[in-house]
Amino acid sequence: MPHSRHPATLLDLRKGEEAVLDRIDLPEDVKQRLMELGFLPGSRVAASFRAPGGDPRVFSVDGTEIALRCETAARLHLRTPAKKDAARPS
Repeated sequence: MPHSRHPATLLDLRKGEEAVLDRIDLPEDVKQRLMELGFLPGSRVAASFRAPGGDPRVFSVDGTEIALRCETAARLHLRTPAKKDAARPS
């Protein structure tokens, strides 16, 4: 069943959900560090765990689990899925 909800940022992912990173909207030095850790546009990122208070959150990227503060995760934007053409009756 297709999802009607499409996460917009890493912060929107629920535990176990996976999406493709589109862009990072952070200062260049922070962006560069995240890219060194594997957060590259086009890479698949999955939501893992949360701290008991909800911040930070843990994400899995390129086989590594990395904790990010929620304020950072909210600035990593996800690719919007392409809309599929509806099946047309023949």
